[in-house]
Amino acid sequence: MSDRKKRPEAIGKIVADWLGERGLAERVDQAAVIPEWPALVGPQIASVTSPQSITANGTLFVHVTTNAWMNELSMLEPELLRSLNAKPNRTPIRRIRWLLARPE
Repeated sequence: MSDRKKRPEAIGKIVADWLGERGLAERVDQAAVIPEWPALVGPQIASVTSPQSITANGTLFVHVTTNAWMNELSMLEPELLRSLNAKPNRTPIRRIRWLLARPE
């Protein structure tokens, strides 16, 4: 079949195929947690935290405004992980690393 007779493909499918071929699809899937953070953890936690990055092994780094919140969130980590990993087929976040945010 000549290239002229190929049907157009959606750009999303092309990008997804390209990411999959390079082994990046799982990392992009994990990274989707960052923009979804406020909806996943709620407004109160979102107001005192800022997700930063996710490592290849599934560790999410999150800045926290105070030590008191860091302690509270550490205790809530199992519940937060369940929320973050609730989306079916999402590559799981395995751990959250809480970091005290430096004042700007």
